[in-house]
Amino acid sequence: MLNWLKTNAQVARDTLAAEMTKFKNADFMDACVAGCALVSAADGEISSAEKMKMTGFIQNSKELKVFDLKKVIESFNGYCDKFAFDQQIGRAEALKAVAKVRNKPDAARMLVRVCIAIGGSDGNFDESERNVCRMICTELGLNPADFDL
Repeated sequence: MLNWLKTNAQVARDTLAAEMTKFKNADFMDACVAGCALVSAADGEISSAEKMKMTGFIQNSKELKVFDLKKVIESFNGYCDKFAFDQQIGRAEALKAVAKVRNKPDAARMLVRVCIAIGGSDGNFDESERNVCRMICTELGLNPADFDL
């Protein structure tokens, strides 16, 4: 059973990575990075350990490899700084970036799938991360149930 889950998770990630190349643009990258920051801040703060985990995920993510790594990390750190300054400001700024893909249904759905992958990247997609993904769905006008949230 565990091997089946690992195999299917890898197939899903490979498919997600292949589809990401369709959305290689600045707005989509910004929305993805903002989604990463939102998921990282799901518990109310972004710790140094979470920054390192997310930076590692970004560096090794097949989904985000289509983007310039330096720009992705700079953008992610920028969102983290906004959350560190003020949680509400960080959330508002991140949601503003997420909303850039609202009128692009395929990109919006891909963004949610990336955020879910990020939430589960540590092997534990907890309820606070699921709530953030639901919030992202709402911001994008998508039904969370379509993503088993």
